[in-house]
Amino acid sequence: MSAENNVASDEALSLLNKVFGHPDFRGAQREIVEHVAAGGDALVLMPTGGGKSLCYQLPALLRRGTALVVSPLIALMQDQVDALRQLGVRAALINSTLDADAVAATERALRKGEIDLLYCAPERLVMPRMLAALEDADLALFAIDEAHCVSQWGHDFRPEYLQLSLLHERFPQVPRIALTATADPQTRAEIIRRLGLGEARVFVSSFDRPNILYTIVDKQDARAQLLRFIRAAHAGEVGIVYCLSRRKVDETAAWLAGQGVRALPYHAGMPAEARAENQARFQREDGIVMVATIAFGMGIDKPDVRFVAHLDLPKSIEGYYQETGRAGRDGAPADAWMTYGLGDVVQQRRMIEQSEGGEDYRRVSAAKLEALLGLCETADCRRVRLLAYFGEQAGPCGNCDTCLEPPETWDATEAARKALSCIYRTGQRFGAGHLIDVLRGRATERVSNYGHDGLAVFGLGAELDEAGWRGVFRQLIALGYARPDHEAFGALRLTEASRPVLKGEQRIELRRAAPRKAKPATRQRAAWAGAASPAEAALLERLKAWRAGQAREQSVPAYVIFHDSTLAALAVTRPSDLGALSAIDGIGARKLERYGPQLLELLRG
Repeated sequence: MSAENNVASDEALSLLNKVFGHPDFRGAQREIVEHVAAGGDALVLMPTGGGKSLCYQLPALLRRGTALVVSPLIALMQDQVDALRQLGVRAALINSTLDADAVAATERALRKGEIDLLYCAPERLVMPRMLAALEDADLALFAIDEAHCVSQWGHDFRPEYLQLSLLHERFPQVPRIALTATADPQTRAEIIRRLGLGEARVFVSSFDRPNILYTIVDKQDARAQLLRFIRAAHAGEVGIVYCLSRRKVDETAAWLAGQGVRALPYHAGMPAEARAENQARFQREDGIVMVATIAFGMGIDKPDVRFVAHLDLPKSIEGYYQETGRAGRDGAPADAWMTYGLGDVVQQRRMIEQSEGGEDYRRVSAAKLEALLGLCETADCRRVRLLAYFGEQAGPCGNCDTCLEPPETWDATEAARKALSCIYRTGQRFGAGHLIDVLRGRATERVSNYGHDGLAVFGLGAELDEAGWRGVFRQLIALGYARPDHEAFGALRLTEASRPVLKGEQRIELRRAAPRKAKPATRQRAAWAGAASPAEAALLERLKAWRAGQAREQSVPAYVIFHDSTLAALAVTRPSDLGALSAIDGIGARKLERYGPQLLELLRG
């Protein structure tokens, strides 16, 4: 490394210590920071909680001028700005929540060079007035957050992101850094093409989130299963529950609240004021469980989310990975928990077939769903499957349900032949419920009316109960041996792949349906909780109470004052002077000056 590079590296580390209070860089952060600070373009793929924001915040402070940060959600910009201001960084935002006077004042500060980082939504950025203000400013860099939004193959495509290529066209001398936590190889290629980042260095960190325990359970009574999971592993803790429909969000939040869980709803159909209030409560209060559609979440910076639960199947592994990645950003143990059943498979396939997108869109969507179904149905390590999707190889993790409680598999060849034969002999006109009645020999009125109690397959499947047959049909659909025909109200039809199975030429092995418990998560959480003595736990509660008071007084989220991990370190080490206090991760110079004396008094008490 040259002497010049050494100086740059030393300056970056000094700022990391002084401003952010971190003792050292993590992973590829140092290399990314030095590259962008030197004027290079970069595409950064880093998991949620991996420290992406530092990759543009530090170069912004190292370079002369203002860094413009393009962020897709205006609702969360204020929290990001508040967090930077706590560190003594001159941060500001321009979005539709500001009145004309506030916008004009921010534009004047931009032109005068009085802002280090300016956050802006893409819609606002491309307006002539905003571009004119940028023309008059001294620009340090452009940071494009959530860059996967530029890709039509991504899980969260936003058309306004397509216009961001104008940044390079109008300001070719200003370095750019595009960042995302979720992008498969196809999406990465489109980000590079759309944003003109062909000469950029690509930094790909591991997608692994080792602190997250992945669990997928067979759906039986989803709400009751969710409640048991919360009570067993996360009582009183912060969580997010994702549902597919607005109605289900409202009903689930109300039901959980009736069961004593501090649950709130969030979806785009709510009045804007109610939605904003619930989001603010989630950000600023402890113990809130947000029940939401995927309208909630992108850009969530709350570090102490202890679990993310899905009551419905997401559309893709990218969506699942990003949504579950909102758990455990602080590095402490967290859970990604999902219920999954036959109805989910049928519903997602119907949504794809009825989509208004073109044939290419439906083809790609179907491939993404197939990959997600493979993750759900695997009997092997879920993390191996998840990481392989992003092109990363790994061994069994020991921290997913299939590693902790390996599922039983069975030779389901004969059961599969019976199920597929039943589909064929009933005319490929009926859904799984009716087919199961036929196989189990239940002479319901509907079965009798159609004469299906006289078929050779009637009663041929008495060896399995209803849950067992549902598992068989779900896995046959997931594996491509049958498909739901949504024009025929979800009737199951055979695919070409079923032919060798029916002929007895192909062996089928399936997972055996079995209810799962919350024990793996409980064990992990207990191990974490056991790290603190009763005295340390009591001190931690006092520190949290003090932090909550500071947050209320300043109208900012509690984590903007200090992360839980910082408070936990204080409770364990009990520093006795400002020098020792400054060595705690997360306490930089500005926070030491502002909160140091109060913290020392609390620690002495």
